[in-house]
Amino acid sequence: MKTEDKALLRVLAGEALDPPPAWMMRQAGRYLPEYRATRAKAGSFLDLCYTPELAAEVTLQPIRRYGFDAAILFADILLVPQALGADLWFVEGEGPRLSTLTDAAGLAALRPVSALDETLAPIYETVRSLRGALPAETALIGFAGAPWTVATYMIAGRGTKDHAPARAVRYRDPVVFDGLMARLTEATTHYLLQQIDAGAEVVMLFDSWSGALPGPLFQRYATQPAAEIVTAIREKHPGFPVIGFPRQGGEKLPAFIAETGVSACAIDSGVDPVWAAEVLQPVACVQGNLDPTLMVAGGAALEDGVRALRRIFAGGPYIFNLGHGITPEADPRNVTRMLEALRA
Repeated sequence: MKTEDKALLRVLAGEALDPPPAWMMRQAGRYLPEYRATRAKAGSFLDLCYTPELAAEVTLQPIRRYGFDAAILFADILLVPQALGADLWFVEGEGPRLSTLTDAAGLAALRPVSALDETLAPIYETVRSLRGALPAETALIGFAGAPWTVATYMIAGRGTKDHAPARAVRYRDPVVFDGLMARLTEATTHYLLQQIDAGAEVVMLFDSWSGALPGPLFQRYATQPAAEIVTAIREKHPGFPVIGFPRQGGEKLPAFIAETGVSACAIDSGVDPVWAAEVLQPVACVQGNLDPTLMVAGGAALEDGVRALRRIFAGGPYIFNLGHGITPEADPRNVTRMLEALRA
């Protein structure tokens, strides 16, 4: 099969397919028993990320089990700040922890972008191995966290409810904050380009906390960095497909698409799909936005939700996905039900 014939790449190029291609955010994860077994073998989450053989294995597990149209590289958005010099560790049951960056001294201590590959080389090796291991019809997605979302973790040292620590640094010391955002934008661009060179066919930019940016700050710190990253990628790889996910962007999404030029816009479960089909789909492929809770509940509600999205988005380019990542409580059997309902 030619690369351009893959279903995911066809819709990203503007074609409408029925049924649409499907994959899930966090499709390689804790809801799968085979993932948990491999995670235990690795010893730690970071060891799993940095061991290409094991990272490739967990990337392939949901492809073997379900036959998704795309595999997404198994890694973590916080590997970039670690490569820049931040201390990173994970607390079982609580999530990531990082050393904090809140002042000029912390910014000055960051490593240059030229040093990233000393840490991230195993990630590129995982991408290279996946290109040879995936079925011919399965596209490979690389990804990174968007600069704002990554900055929120670097400033607070952990995930926070309202991401106020990052906004506080922006208001108190905009020079430091803008310097951090510039470094992260440069680093993210480099990281994604390296994934592309290793064999990624699509890249996705996750801005999970963009909804915490008020008013004009959304344009400055969510839209503008994404636009810079997309532009830099396409300068080296014209027309390369990029999926943006400015989560909880709401009414700002049309401007985000227009200003960034993303090939597709992923939408969270809070976005009205009818509105998205009317407003977003005429200008970009849409990805999303099944409520992840349905993967826990299952039953008729799940099947009805899947069929509704297929019907609503049938008129244009569309990628079926969840509105956020599948949760550890999800029943793996419900993924089968979801795909059966989508493809019936």
